[in-house]
Amino acid sequence: MSYAVGLMSGTSLDGIDVALVYIEGSGMRSVIRTIDFITIPFTEEAREKITEVLQIETSDVRKICSLNFELGYLFADAIKQICTKNDLDLTDLSFIGSHGQTIYHEPIGTEDYVPSTLQIGEPTVIAYETNTLVISNFRTMDMAAGGQGAPLVPYTEWILYRHDQKSRLLQNIGGIGNVTIMPANATLLEVIAFDTGPGNMIIDEVCQQLFGAPYDKDGNLAAKGQINEALLEECLAIPYILMEPPKTTGRELFGKQFALDLIDRYKEINPHDLLATMTLFTAKTIALNYQKFIFPHYKIDEVIIGGGGSYNKTLIKMLIDLLKDHCHVLTGEEIGHSSEAKEAIAFAILANETIHKNPNNVLGATGANEPVILGNLTCPPRKLTS
Repeated sequence: MSYAVGLMSGTSLDGIDVALVYIEGSGMRSVIRTIDFITIPFTEEAREKITEVLQIETSDVRKICSLNFELGYLFADAIKQICTKNDLDLTDLSFIGSHGQTIYHEPIGTEDYVPSTLQIGEPTVIAYETNTLVISNFRTMDMAAGGQGAPLVPYTEWILYRHDQKSRLLQNIGGIGNVTIMPANATLLEVIAFDTGPGNMIIDEVCQQLFGAPYDKDGNLAAKGQINEALLEECLAIPYILMEPPKTTGRELFGKQFALDLIDRYKEINPHDLLATMTLFTAKTIALNYQKFIFPHYKIDEVIIGGGGSYNKTLIKMLIDLLKDHCHVLTGEEIGHSSEAKEAIAFAILANETIHKNPNNVLGATGANEPVILGNLTCPPRKLTS
């Protein structure tokens, strides 16, 4: 029997997601039970520091160096908080899976830059503060094997969501949107996944800039707006949207600068209209990718939405309207899973597979040349008790 913690700090920058899970066994024989899930919000100061290092114009090596350790302490404190909340001693933890905070992800090289990725949140700090084995840096081995280092969650979706009779799409809407194609009774080699485009990232930034709100709670702000067709058409013309998979994206394309440029160029638009249009843009990117790359090849029974975007009622209604002729749309909660905890749980599962020496990338998701074992192990400073 193992208690483990999964940590996720995603592109939405809302905070540190912490999942406390019970895990026994590995692979398809795993027994996995979520004990608790919490989100520790970032302070405004911490969020600003992360935002600075995400942007080439404001980043520098000293900021990255310092923030790497600062986030390590924040991650360790988040682990302590969930253990305290559940009357669990740190010595009861078998391991921690930490995705870290992505500050740059360049899956396709250029003339001057090789394919690369960087997540920070120093694992040695986490290991020292908790005296627990830490598995981190999950993306890099996949990229070394010729993959794009993302998406990584599909392996865990294969364990948790595969159905004997139903073909499913697992759509995550975090900062970025990504989809996993899960045919009925799929083998791991039959699983395919890719990033569809923006998730909450642009919506959240528009809310922060125009409404002074961190996000559009329940989609209420967007529900008051009308769609600006010219803006929508411009955004849908971005080449990434209909780029052939495998593909991944992030703040480098759809981050703060993207939103600021739109707000500046369309300043005459009513703010509610701009937000409504960006919400439909997110929904459309998902639907268009399905229509071009999935529906011609698979008969899909249902789409299961996870991530923070699953709580945006306006966004979900748009998706239901766009997909109603093809498949049933529901959220993770409707089949007994937590939408917001999904990714944190995933990194506990991935860490467990790493410890069991099981290859845990999905070739149809990342495009890697071969199955590899993901993650670096950081041992605790003092001997673990058996």
